Amino acid sequence: MTARRVPATGSAADFLPERRMLAALRAAAAGCRGCPLWARATQTVFGEGPRRARVMMAGEQPGHDEDLAGKPFVGPAGRVLDRALEADGIARTDVYVTTNVVKHFKWEPNGKRRIHATSDRMEIAACLPWLEAELDVIEPVVLVCLGATAARTLIGPRFRVTRQRGEWVRARWAPHVMATAHPSAILRAPDDATRRAEMERFVADLKRIPPVLAARAA
Repeated sequence: MTARRVPATGSAADFLPERRMLAALRAAAAGCRGCPLWARATQTVFGEGPRRARVMMAGEQPGHDEDLAGKPFVGPAGRVLDRALEADGIARTDVYVTTNVVKHFKWEPNGKRRIHATSDRMEIAACLPWLEAELDVIEPVVLVCLGATAARTLIGPRFRVTRQRGEWVRARWAPHVMATAHPSAILRAPDDATRRAEMERFVADLKRIPPVLAARAA
């Protein structure tokens, strides 16, 4: 796949619609040229879930499967997330899920495979207006940052998932904000025992969500 020579504007803000509704945002994001990543991606991968979702989860960027399907967390990492939500009694259909601090798949070729490449600061800054708009529309009670990139972007550059995962922290995006590991990190564990242990930690982190929702509903 070769890149198309179309200049990027430098920010997704240039493509935001006047009406800040999910359908309008999703349609506008499909034509985003805010950074060069769009040129090698199959399509924009926007968030998915109910407008009134009380829980929102944000990761780094779409992967290979998400890029092809146009939906967030539909690949192996998505199945890990589904299992953790089910274990904690949280319905995936009640959660607004976005892969997406960056909404286009950034990749490097490895033979016939496309390998994930980490988004840089300029790409994240260019794409952030989409995520900010999603947060403004959804107004979640709980925001979960999945992985270090989402955590540093939405909580702060000094936040360390390795030290602060599962803790409720202060951030302007929602009354309750936490960060935990990205599901793909569990899949990269070196052996089955480590993978099981990391999955247990992931489930334990997300288990803190239902009591918060119950307290808000009381």
